[in-house]
Amino acid sequence: MAAGYRHVGRDVPRPDGPDKVRGRYPYLADEIPSGALRGSVVLSAKANAVVVKIDVSRALRLPGVVVLTPQDAPRVKYNGGEWFPGQDDHPDETVLTGHARHVGDRIALVLAPDKKTSLEARGLLAVEYEDLPPVADLLEAADKAGLLHEDGVASFPGKIEYGDPDKAFAEAFRVEEDVVSTQKIHHAAMEPHAVLALPRPGGVVEIRTPCQIMFGVQHVCARVLGLPLSRVRVLKTPMGGSFGGKQEAVLEPLCAWAALRTGKPVFIGLSREETILSTRTRAASLIRVRTALDRDGRIAGRKITALLDGGAYLTGSRKVLMAMGKKVPRLYKIPALRFEGEVVRTSTTPAGACRGYGSPQIHAAAEIHADLLCRRLGLDPVAFRLDNLVDPGGRDPSGAADLGNARIKECLETGLAAFGWDDRKEPESCGRLRRGAGFACCTHGNGYFKTVYHDESGMSLRLLEDGSAVLRSGVHELGNDAAGCLAQIAAEELGIPPGLVTVLEGDTLANSYDIGCQASRGVFVMGECARLAAAEAAAILLREAEKLMGGPVRLDGGTVRLLGPPPAGASAAGGAGALPLGECVRLVEMKNAAAVEAHVRHSPRFNPASYGVHFVGLAVDTLSGLVKIERYLAVHDVGLAVNPQGVRGQIYGGVQMGLGMALTEELAYDSLGRPMARNFDKYHLVNAPDMPDVEVILVERGEEGGPYGAKSIGEIATVPTAPAVANAVNRALGTSITTFPFSPARIVASLAELGGGKTW
Repeated sequence: MAAGYRHVGRDVPRPDGPDKVRGRYPYLADEIPSGALRGSVVLSAKANAVVVKIDVSRALRLPGVVVLTPQDAPRVKYNGGEWFPGQDDHPDETVLTGHARHVGDRIALVLAPDKKTSLEARGLLAVEYEDLPPVADLLEAADKAGLLHEDGVASFPGKIEYGDPDKAFAEAFRVEEDVVSTQKIHHAAMEPHAVLALPRPGGVVEIRTPCQIMFGVQHVCARVLGLPLSRVRVLKTPMGGSFGGKQEAVLEPLCAWAALRTGKPVFIGLSREETILSTRTRAASLIRVRTALDRDGRIAGRKITALLDGGAYLTGSRKVLMAMGKKVPRLYKIPALRFEGEVVRTSTTPAGACRGYGSPQIHAAAEIHADLLCRRLGLDPVAFRLDNLVDPGGRDPSGAADLGNARIKECLETGLAAFGWDDRKEPESCGRLRRGAGFACCTHGNGYFKTVYHDESGMSLRLLEDGSAVLRSGVHELGNDAAGCLAQIAAEELGIPPGLVTVLEGDTLANSYDIGCQASRGVFVMGECARLAAAEAAAILLREAEKLMGGPVRLDGGTVRLLGPPPAGASAAGGAGALPLGECVRLVEMKNAAAVEAHVRHSPRFNPASYGVHFVGLAVDTLSGLVKIERYLAVHDVGLAVNPQGVRGQIYGGVQMGLGMALTEELAYDSLGRPMARNFDKYHLVNAPDMPDVEVILVERGEEGGPYGAKSIGEIATVPTAPAVANAVNRALGTSITTFPFSPARIVASLAELGGGKTW
């Protein structure tokens, strides 16, 4: 527990936990209003095809059925990855399309009074297609761009460069190179995508959605519908997980348009298969890393080329590409860098945000490359890291925000000792089993300060007459207890129990603007905004209490106390020189005619880096290629853990996702662009029986700008897992696998190649 605090640094149980584990917690699909039309989206069966005709005659014979097609829909093109007007991301998507660009593209919407009728009517539609060649090969996608989109854009490039990389390579003692390939990933949130839209009086459309950026949804829907922002109301509803899959506007524009067109509430809820086929993925990548080294094994320069599979629509993929490049100089000291990348569109499910926003891909490439170059050159991978990792107080040479209290070396050294690296680093053999250990380092950000995007949170906090408080915020609770964290921070500032602070989630027509729960800004930016709001409310209370009590006062554990003896005639304001907080609020309202309510707008002046190192010990069966994780340790630089229990929970979940990326998960497509996994029978998650016990060590050295020194953990928790596993597998087997996932088939094939056809 953090010293000197009442609530911060303590394990605080989630107030919604009991209802969630008992299945009593209401999600959007549990609260569909009476009379709402149920929408079933008609998804393309083709990867690239023109919809010639949709025969709706049989469907319309069913009572109450309405079928909406591309001919009915707005032709406005938009980019679902935008979250603020003026970002000008390339628009290439419409709510419904007559040119299906991937299996799962939206080509029609069936509405009916109930779900059964809606699904039955959808099954009665007859769709006629004109097939076009799919764009299935990532390396050929730029040359075939015209087959998918008529906008003539082959790819979307991005570049970051500083120093003189050409000179660094020309003068290098050694140059090492590796190419790493990462796969498309499904977010696998427990709650599939859902949205409810309701037409309201005055031409307002109300959208209820478990989203991550409500003002982004408002912006995109207003653009599609041709409405002013003030007539699009978005309410963030309880969410059963997102991991970035609900960050972008996916179903909301379609549902809002359907509600306005029919004049009735419309609910669209997808199945797991529909969510996999039609929403968002983590982008697949092909990354080439070249490193110039000096005679001492220090990095003199680095050149990286990255090719990203954006899927059928651009969405936020170019932002992801640039985020990848920005991570590179924040982990290792790189005097000269050239990062060049491009996003191409293919006949596959669109990519977008997915926990880490490019960090899992770029760190997989960089950390596998680090281990392989050390092996080839005979360098110690630990010494190489310690020689090249950044230091506290370092600057980002690309011009981004300073690194802050960067404790990556402390994470590494702490983890090495706790893991017993010296005793585990050499691979072992036992029959057909090979055991090995590996580790990987990583970094991630804390918001948008000093990027091309602005960062802003607005909140208000009101103290109530019974001593409790309401914090009105733009927070989006994603299942990570973000609201509980804000309550804990506000309670610390006010000196009251966290259970007395109610945190309200987002409503675009009632809340101050907030850019959303993205970029790992939750605790660092929004948490600090909550602290400032609570501090301002406390200051207002004390100013008003001084008038009541006749002298200077202080707030002490839910009690307002005079600093000296009560002045004469102060009996009406407490007499003994102390008032319970709620009673003080009540008297302030009655006698001073004042409300104890603070309004705060916070824009951060820092964007430090969070850091982590994960260690893994595993065994590989050389006959089957199966991998068993035997030991797992995660060490994270978090500044300060507001709720250590919650921080550990984030790390456990992050490791589970990272193990899936490393070993089992992949959204693959055949040469015709057809998905090879449509449900969890073919898309293999790491389940409870295969999860290792995850040991966690938190490095808490404080961070300027964060509430009580706290900084992010939610996204970074998954970033180093896959490369740590990859390095352990390669170390155990002597292989140089660089393609994810490290499936049994891929491992056995690599062993056969290494051993001339023999695996054990």
